[in-house]
Amino acid sequence: MSISSSLTIAQLNPDGSVPVPTPSDAAANAAAEALQREAQFEALQTQVEELQEILAKPLTEILADREKFKDAAAAWDSFGAMWMLSQRAMKRVALDLAAQQGVSEEEVVARAMRHATDVLNGDGENLGGTIAEAQLAHIARHRALLRKQFR
Repeated sequence: MSISSSLTIAQLNPDGSVPVPTPSDAAANAAAEALQREAQFEALQTQVEELQEILAKPLTEILADREKFKDAAAAWDSFGAMWMLSQRAMKRVALDLAAQQGVSEEEVVARAMRHATDVLNGDGENLGGTIAEAQLAHIARHRALLRKQFR
């Protein structure tokens, strides 16, 4: 590309002033793309630095972190199994007691759903003191998900 092909002869304004050229869309687009590439580069550079921090650790430390994760996951899995078993046992007790009083399983389930809905929709409803404040706060953090389950 020769210099003469990139020169533009400006036409003077009627008052004799020289018009200021407006940047073309191509230049603006190129600038925007450059900014976007720079942001992507910075994000990737941060990600690489984080990975380098991990990889700079001795392998024994990396594996120890993985073991801690596996231990925590196993503990949560055990807790889930214990919770599920206790819930099923309590349901069986409730159904047995209800049957002794002539209350159907459907009515027991309906009452349980009403109690759950009362807690989810109520302001501080604690089912007669059977739900502690910390448990109510935990329920509140998961309210959206729980409302879908207890429809």
